[in-house]
Amino acid sequence: MQIIGRGLVFRRERLLPDVLAGATLAALAVPEVLGYARIAGMPVETGLYTLLAPAIVFALLGASRHLVVGADSATAAMLAAGLAGLAATGSERYVELAGTTALVVAALLVVARLLRLGALANFLSRTVLVGFLTGVGIQVAVGQLPEILGIAAASRDVPERLVQLARGLSGTDLTSLAIAAAVVVVVLALRRLDRRIPGALIAVVAAIVVAAVTDLGAPAVGHVPSGLPRLTLPGLAPDDLRAVLPTALSMVVVILAQSAATARAYAARYGERPAVDTDVTGLAGANLASALTGTFVVNGSPTKSQMVDSAGGRSQLAPLAAAVVTVLVVLLLTPPLGLLPLAALAAVVFLIGIELVDVAGLRRLWRVRRAEFVVAVLTALAVVGFGVELGIVVAVAASIADHLRHSYTPHNAVLRKSAEGHWHSEPVAAGARTVDGLVVYRFGSGLYFANASRLADDVTTLLSAGPPVRWFCLDAAAVGDVDYTAGTVLETVRARLAERGVRLVISNVLDPVRRELGRYGITPDAVFDTSGEALQAFQQGLEKGDG
Repeated sequence: MQIIGRGLVFRRERLLPDVLAGATLAALAVPEVLGYARIAGMPVETGLYTLLAPAIVFALLGASRHLVVGADSATAAMLAAGLAGLAATGSERYVELAGTTALVVAALLVVARLLRLGALANFLSRTVLVGFLTGVGIQVAVGQLPEILGIAAASRDVPERLVQLARGLSGTDLTSLAIAAAVVVVVLALRRLDRRIPGALIAVVAAIVVAAVTDLGAPAVGHVPSGLPRLTLPGLAPDDLRAVLPTALSMVVVILAQSAATARAYAARYGERPAVDTDVTGLAGANLASALTGTFVVNGSPTKSQMVDSAGGRSQLAPLAAAVVTVLVVLLLTPPLGLLPLAALAAVVFLIGIELVDVAGLRRLWRVRRAEFVVAVLTALAVVGFGVELGIVVAVAASIADHLRHSYTPHNAVLRKSAEGHWHSEPVAAGARTVDGLVVYRFGSGLYFANASRLADDVTTLLSAGPPVRWFCLDAAAVGDVDYTAGTVLETVRARLAERGVRLVISNVLDPVRRELGRYGITPDAVFDTSGEALQAFQQGLEKGDG
């Protein structure tokens, strides 16, 4: 066995399965990346280029054996939104700006790697990702309706585009609609039969054959240049860099979140250890390769990763095999691609968009977490109503707000021991006691400025009724940090307890938190390793008469 990096594995018994998985990936991904190029506003051949140098570079530099890097619907939509108004879609200037964006994304990913910012991936919760990708899916699907219906709709704004389409329905081109409907029927029928069948590829080939032997009279893709991509240096003008920086920053957040989530999921499935920072290096290299080969930003793709996994691929050899197949396509098969009706390609992209609408995820959120369902829906509406760039800002803000909501209302409890000797928690209520004279109180989160008042309020509630308290034990098992504001509140609580003759003791405190308390000058009356030890010490003190 020979291993290059961590993701690329050569093993005799794995060569054939991985190569076959790569061929399957190419068959499924070729029509998909043509669609992503359309979403990004790029020439269709640049979609094929994303399966070449970027995939090869990630295979050599990345850590994950399963993450497939290539064109992605979310980042493609973000690119189109970010470059709208800067250049005409598909023009040389537009392609140049797309390369500049990929270069800036690569540079930002290098910075993220040097600063070990892979943890930024956690700033998009699964809930928000469901809403974000759902919004992107709706936007992508609506964006294809003009070519499916053969109706002009110039607006990029989803609500306004829908209004334009509704006004122009009487002018629907029935030929375009029939082509798109046929593609959708073929893809869905084959998918229902067996998802491993490349339905999109079969539908695209069938549309090309029909267009070649009959005069459909429908708009087609047109000339697709053949040959490998040429090395090119993106524009580095300061004005261009400033213009694409906001879009690149938004993309980096999505790339980190989506790629890390996908890589971690497959690593967990196969009992492997993820290396997110090394994957970030691979993603930076892949986007640099995109910038230098005239294509657009690439991302870790959940759909392509699933294609390879379902086909039996278990290493980066599969994307390399797919790259070889793609080379044959760009060298030999681009003339037929020019005959592809735009309505057929739009139908493929439409289905991609619909698949991004995570109905199952939204239903599950509705069943188990209504509040998070609302967060997901609001994120989706932000993407649909205000665009992808603002949508990602809303998504990050929603994730942070959701986290703050949880930490602001921690699950605090009074701990009691059952007759069998097991600890269990009870709600904080007036007069609640662990035993007469002792309260063991667990704070369910880190202590910081926003939730510290909950500690003071709970202490007031607990002491407002019931038998006198001699010891108040703060169980700090869930407290990973105490900021300055919370330290001040805790010292105030200690002083209030002391005025009432109550000793403040702490249990289950982590060493870093204990050091923080020391820096704040907070000196509890005692510190115990466990709450059980605190209970035992209290009971022994009662027996000695000094509790």
